[in-house]
Amino acid sequence: MVNVHHIAAYQVAHFAATGEYVEEYAYYPKSWREPYLGRRRKLGWDLYGLLGIVKGDRDATARQHARNYSFFGAPVGLFFTLDRDLELGSWLDTGMFIQSVMIAARAYDLHTCPQAAFTPFHRLIEEFLQLPAGEMVVCGMSMGFSDPQAIENTLVTEREPVEQFARFLD
Repeated sequence: MVNVHHIAAYQVAHFAATGEYVEEYAYYPKSWREPYLGRRRKLGWDLYGLLGIVKGDRDATARQHARNYSFFGAPVGLFFTLDRDLELGSWLDTGMFIQSVMIAARAYDLHTCPQAAFTPFHRLIEEFLQLPAGEMVVCGMSMGFSDPQAIENTLVTEREPVEQFARFLD
């Protein structure tokens, strides 16, 4: 079980920003390109706008990002791990498994939030979970009941029309 001491350790590491904590694997592209860069920026500024965080307010942005490490107040925090020696297909399988957990949660009126924000702190998590050396942290996930009154839960993201990313053949 994750307790307040572990949450505090992630938040201390986040705010210290010493460069000591780095991702074990690249989750995001090293160089963003369109249309992904524009979509990422729009989503971020739409969310920050709802939260009253103005562009350039790095302190407020860091505080909002740090909410990841308390699992956004959810009662359940999950970590997903994978054997280090597995290849790309196993990463795909893990992603499908994570999605299945998310879908199963909805059947119980639970909401989830997968979180790559934990990846720089994999060493802290590995120690906390006492993972064997051959196992690595893939991501975290918050799970709990949605708060419909929370302003961030009112965000509706834009979606590409299916015709933009799929082809249907006769």
